[in-house]
Amino acid sequence: MTGSSPNFARTSVVRMRTVRRMEHKVSACIGSLVLVVACDLASAQLVPVAWDAAGRFAHKASLAPGKFVEICEKLPRGTKVDWSFRSSAPLNFNIHYHEGKEVAFATRQDASAGAEGRLDTSSDQDYCWMWTNKYNKATTLDLALKRE
Repeated sequence: MTGSSPNFARTSVVRMRTVRRMEHKVSACIGSLVLVVACDLASAQLVPVAWDAAGRFAHKASLAPGKFVEICEKLPRGTKVDWSFRSSAPLNFNIHYHEGKEVAFATRQDASAGAEGRLDTSSDQDYCWMWTNKYNKATTLDLALKRE
C-alpha cells in the first residue's frame, strides 16, 4: 500500500509544488514572449490614410533600426497625390502596389533623407508609401500627402 505511506504523501506534495512552480515559469515566459512580439510589432508601423477636408494627410513616425513604416490607401485610376518626406537619417523609400503576387513600383529610392514627387495612379489599386530603416541608427520621419 504505497498510496497511504507518509513518504508517498510527502512525494506527492513535492511533485505538486514542482508542477506549480513550472506552471508559473511557463506562464511568465509566455507573458514575456507576448511582450517581445508586441514590442517588435509596435516598431513596424502600418498606417491607414485619413485625409482631412482639404485632401491632406500628414504623419510623423520614429523608426528603429531594421523597422519600417507603410502607409496605404485605395486610390482610383487617375488620382494625383503630391507627396514629400524628410527624415533625420537615410531611409529606403518606395511607392508600390500589388498585382497578384507581383509588386509594382511607382518610385523607389535607397538611402534618401528626403524627397518629393507626384503619384499619378495608373489603375485602381491599394497604393503604399513605404520607408525602411536599413541602418543601425533610429530615425524620425515627417511626411505629407495632398490628394487632388
